Amino acid sequence: MLTPPPATARWLFPAPEPGRAAALGTALGVGSLAAKVLAARGFTDAEAARCFLHPSLGDLHDPFGLRDMEPAVERLRAAIAAGERILIYGDYDVDGTTAVVLLMTAIRLAGGSAFYHVPHRLKDGYGMRSEVVEVAATRGVKLIVSVDTGIRAAEVVVRAAELGIAVIVTDHHLPEAELPPALAVINPNRRDCPYPNKDLCGAGVAFKLAQALLLRSGWPAERLARVSESLLKLVAIATVADVVPLTGENRVMVKHGLSGLGDARNPGLRALLEVAGFSRGVAPSARQVAFQLAPRINAAGRMDTAESVIELFLTADPARARELAQQLHNRNTERRQVEDAIRDACEQLPVEEPAAALVYYAEDWHRGVLGIVASRLVERLHRPVFVLGRNEEDGTAQGSGRSIPAFHLLEALESMSDLFARFGGHKYAAGVTLEPARVDEFRERFNAYAAARLSPEDFVPRVEIDAVVNLGEITEAAVEDVFALAPFGHGNQPPLFAARAVEVAAAPVVMKEKHLRIAVRQNGRSLTLKAWNFAERAAEFAPGTRLDVAFKLEEDAYSASRGYPGWAAILQDARPAERGAGSPAC
Repeated sequence: MLTPPPATARWLFPAPEPGRAAALGTALGVGSLAAKVLAARGFTDAEAARCFLHPSLGDLHDPFGLRDMEPAVERLRAAIAAGERILIYGDYDVDGTTAVVLLMTAIRLAGGSAFYHVPHRLKDGYGMRSEVVEVAATRGVKLIVSVDTGIRAAEVVVRAAELGIAVIVTDHHLPEAELPPALAVINPNRRDCPYPNKDLCGAGVAFKLAQALLLRSGWPAERLARVSESLLKLVAIATVADVVPLTGENRVMVKHGLSGLGDARNPGLRALLEVAGFSRGVAPSARQVAFQLAPRINAAGRMDTAESVIELFLTADPARARELAQQLHNRNTERRQVEDAIRDACEQLPVEEPAAALVYYAEDWHRGVLGIVASRLVERLHRPVFVLGRNEEDGTAQGSGRSIPAFHLLEALESMSDLFARFGGHKYAAGVTLEPARVDEFRERFNAYAAARLSPEDFVPRVEIDAVVNLGEITEAAVEDVFALAPFGHGNQPPLFAARAVEVAAAPVVMKEKHLRIAVRQNGRSLTLKAWNFAERAAEFAPGTRLDVAFKLEEDAYSASRGYPGWAAILQDARPAERGAGSPAC
């Protein structure tokens, strides 16, 4: 069993720039908390910050800036005009399933029709397969459009050509040196693509194709804008779920997409929101999408088949939508139970120290949740992790890996590609398939590769502070200004504030045996901190103790429903204050 990193993390503070923060605050009319965060995150002028705070649909890039968009749209329009059978080949996660729905909807709106295929995670694994293409040929398919997959499917594309099927690949994953020989390959990460947003998720790329198709359909600008706003609801969910940076164009899409979820009219989307606890008129935050909506969508593909997700979003029957949403909810409950059991098993397995990277394997682990387990273990152990299970269909070992900021997972796999029957992914997440007899070799080589490239400092959690504040600065108006910096997620994390030399005002209150509620004060101002999973550190918060505290501000609908402020301060870390330290100068 590997001991997790020590509780003491390395705190990193931004260079103080009070002049810039004050100028931004004055120009934008925002409080000191938000102004300090904007300054710390590199905003140097008010106009750029204003665009960040108020992103417009006009800030979306021209979809025809993506390489191969022109021939893709021309082929799609020709297929629609000729009434050809079109197959949308997707993936089983949130990104892939929503991308399927987006493109099927756009094709229908353009006057055509399409059907879809998504692989079964456990039976088929990730990626396109030639046998699916062969079946499609027998059904008269003349055009296949991949979404969120296909960039490494050269053999499948060649097979499609042999069968007289044209292929349009839309993907966002990193390509190999040679692109698949498709009619069009739309991927912002291909080397010769000039598109400025390299961080689109798969659904984001599918949306750009849909946008281009509808642009060429001759629609009035007003109708095109209205439909784009509607499609962005699913794009927002996928963008958050796929953990791509919420900056630039992605921020525009997520900001507008999330705001539209409060008035979702699609029966499936409405039913999903309701089963996740959102009443009509309430738009979820990006964090709520990540923790309440995305897991329910992903649960279908993780535990069985993702087809129910696509049916959910395409059905016009509210009763059927409610039935499907409840199925996803039940699947998600099952997923959590299975995930917890595997994570507990991993944490009990003996591991030789010092391990720089870890590979866990057991034959009976449910492969649908291994990526989530890997994520949880990385959070706890702060080192790259793969978790593998056995595929009962072919006997191979399959699973997923997750990584830390200092380690590029896909580059590691490419250095030992001889081990794998299949592999793919990106810097922070990847999947592999290999023979069980080679798992031990994978474990040794993966660990050795990481040990040669990671320093002891890379294994220490970092607490990256956005701004040092006094408790007196935390007012209702200031908190609202901070929330205006949302949507928060990868690339635009919720601001992390530090208050120095605060005093613990009372003994912490234990909640549900593992959480704490801690009251602190500073210069006559008090703040209550919710400290999730801090119960084992309760001794650090004795009354009268002076501490530096790092915390985030989060919207709290439960508190608001009871008549209290609709936000909460969430403790991220605490450390002893320096002897004799008082309130800091800001």
